[in-house]
Amino acid sequence: MAEIARLHPTEDKSFRLAPHNVEAEQALLGAILLNNDAFYRVSDFLEPIHFYEPIHRDIYELAGKIIRAGKSADPTTIKTHLPDQLLPEVTMAQYLARLAAEATTVLNAADYGQAIYDLAIRRNLILVGEEMVQVAYESEVEMTPNKQIEKVEGELFQLAEKGRYDGGFLNFSTALSASIQMAGEAYQRDGGLSGVATLLDDLDRQMGGLQRSDLIVLAGRPAMGKTSLATNIAFNIAKSWKSEVQPDGHLKTTNGGIVGFFSLEMSSEQLATRILAEQAEISSSDIRRGRIHDSQFSKLVDVSNMMSKIPLYIDDTGGISVAQLAARARRLKRQKGLDFLVVDYLQLLSGSSKASSQNRVQELTEITTTLKALAKELEVPIVALSQLSRQVESRDDKHPQLSDLRESGSIEQDADVVLFVYREEYYLKNKEPKEGTPEHMAWQGEMEQVHGKAEVIIAKQRHGPTGTVQLSFEAQYTRFGNLARADYLPERME
Repeated sequence: MAEIARLHPTEDKSFRLAPHNVEAEQALLGAILLNNDAFYRVSDFLEPIHFYEPIHRDIYELAGKIIRAGKSADPTTIKTHLPDQLLPEVTMAQYLARLAAEATTVLNAADYGQAIYDLAIRRNLILVGEEMVQVAYESEVEMTPNKQIEKVEGELFQLAEKGRYDGGFLNFSTALSASIQMAGEAYQRDGGLSGVATLLDDLDRQMGGLQRSDLIVLAGRPAMGKTSLATNIAFNIAKSWKSEVQPDGHLKTTNGGIVGFFSLEMSSEQLATRILAEQAEISSSDIRRGRIHDSQFSKLVDVSNMMSKIPLYIDDTGGISVAQLAARARRLKRQKGLDFLVVDYLQLLSGSSKASSQNRVQELTEITTTLKALAKELEVPIVALSQLSRQVESRDDKHPQLSDLRESGSIEQDADVVLFVYREEYYLKNKEPKEGTPEHMAWQGEMEQVHGKAEVIIAKQRHGPTGTVQLSFEAQYTRFGNLARADYLPERME
């Protein structure tokens, strides 16, 4: 079609035009105007921004709005919403009529749409490459090669996942439809959870599962069981993973999830041993010392065979920066998929900027801000473990509070959910009075009440109530589990 070529009168061979195919765009738009069903063949992946010609973007976007409203999109209904004149000698009505008249069939609509989409990705790749070259030539002192690699990797990840790497405003109806879809999935899912189920029933009931894009901080004093709870939840999610193949060949998670675990404190072998002990119900110290009999060893083999098939990936690199962590998480999502991420723990991460490394509060602010942004980017819940300050130990009531979060208020500020793990049994055990005294008998009574129990205090939750959930805790296996509903603690409302 000659008319549209006149929108690009300059054909200077000294520069290259960005990859595009105006004929494919015209053929697709013509097919849509001829038969609106063609729109639904491409609308799940093709956006107006993917068109090279600005006028084609406008036509496609307008046709989509009309079709989604249940009306017919044809040259007559569309022209009233577009400029009257396309070129001095060509009216918009004439151009739209030509598009529809020269359209051949709707059968090739998906192929035309894919060609347009692929060319748009290539144009965005060129933009990323040109910016990368420019920055490499004129790099500032702070933009080290590693930082540039991480930045480009993030842009490429966005491009691969979303089809584009630039942000922008969303129409509210788009956000609303995503919200309705989330509610529909929750309604159909067992247990009615909108998020990823931890399989700790009372916790799921209180939180609705772990919500996508949430940064969840799990904090506690040493020996409270933070890592144990995180590994229990990670294993439960990975073990429950189920997926189905989508029409485009991608796998969509339908239950549970693919889990990434950054273990900055323990090695992957130590973490695997701990999970093995939890699931086989054999003490990890017995496993390490080889103090197991034949039946236990066969159980270990069975459990390890089962564990080897679950999608749980561990990175035990110590001392990495939060930017490196983000780059590795993106890579995992791209290569294997990712539905849930654990960071054990916050205080072992380092910031990526020189200014923040000189101030620990600024550094932790950068870390939590980056993790929150990463949760939104990857659309997965991130559980970040955190230490609590020692001021807990100086109080009579050792229940943690938000003010106990160590080193920075940014943890509380950036987190969507703050959970505290607390075991009264741990503190009470160290206060045993002399045997045979009345105090000892009273102590025994208190110990019986708290033995094998742990509290998870939901101190902050953007999407729901705060409160306290009680779980069972088997110390010898460092395993958390469900308690009967009768043992559910009353809410601690703020």
